[in-house]
This record gives sequence, C-alpha cells and structure tokens, in this order.
Amino acid sequence: MIRKLLVEPPMTAEEAVRWTTPEERAEAAAFGSERRRAEFLGWRALVRRELGTDVQIGYDAVGAPVLTGSDCCISVAHCAGRIAVCISPERCAVDIEPASRNFSRAESRYMTPSEQALSDDPLWPGIVWCAKEALYKYAGRRALDFQKDLRIGSADLAAGMLTGRIENGEPVELSVRREDGFILVCIL
Repeated sequence: MIRKLLVEPPMTAEEAVRWTTPEERAEAAAFGSERRRAEFLGWRALVRRELGTDVQIGYDAVGAPVLTGSDCCISVAHCAGRIAVCISPERCAVDIEPASRNFSRAESRYMTPSEQALSDDPLWPGIVWCAKEALYKYAGRRALDFQKDLRIGSADLAAGMLTGRIENGEPVELSVRREDGFILVCIL
C-alpha cells in the first residue's frame, strides 16, 4: 500500500451518501451542527473513496479512528473548511488548522521557550500546535502533556520539516505544509 495524504474541503451530505453507511448517516443526523455532520461523514467518505466501500471504520481504546479488520492505518483531522486524512501501512498522524486561527492565548500552555525561539514565522505558534497534535495522535495514548511530553527540537520551514519527540523517545520527522489558508502537519 502506498502512503497517502488527502486534504479536501468537506463533502456535502448528499455527496457523502455514496461512501457512508446508513448507520453513519443516522449518527451524523443527530449532530446539531451542519459543519460537524459534514466533517464526520466527509472523512469517512474520503477513506472509502480511496480504499473501497467495504472498509469498516471503528475506534481504538483511545478514541482514534481505525480500520477494523485491516492492516492499514489512518489518521484524521478536520477544521472549518478542510478535512485531512493520512492512509499508511504504518502508524501515521495529521493535524490541520486555519492559518488565521489565533493561538496567542494558549501559546504559553503548549510551547516552551526553546520552541518559541526556533522560528519567528508569524504562523509558528499554529505550526507548533499542529505538530504537537500530530505527535499526540502518533503516540496513541492519553495523558501526554503538550509542553513536557511532546517537544519540537528543530525546524526547517523552508524544507517543510520539523523534528519532534514523544517523551524521551526517538526523534520523529514531521512534514509541514501551508496552503490555501491552512497549516497542515503530518507524520507519514
């Protein structure tokens, strides 16, 4: 299997019908938000469009989406206007945020001074947020502290690369993309 990163606007509920189950559509209908319905159905539709309509989607013990009965791994992220899905034969992770999102109020809770010093790019706080979200998903466990347990050690934004660590583990390479008004970080 080839590794894939899919980044698209959410489908309408009508577009997603072809790729989603009646149970998923019923679950989505209970959501109060049209945006939430589109995200919920949209990422499932993307996965099945790529892998086939017989793919079964479930959740692991941590609450992350998985393909049941498959060796294939997925990671999902969504925000207003975009859905991102990684598909890989190995663990993977993705996060996406609008570049316009203001991270200044939360910055001190997830960035260390050494991480702040890595870049003066105005999007740096959002890039670090997405990177730490991706590391959190990649770790596959709860109760990780965004400052103490998830760290960004180096950044080469011109090359679209970061290096991070989960606790005292081996370095993890992360890819960074900035396009169409969104920040995307993935481990693929």
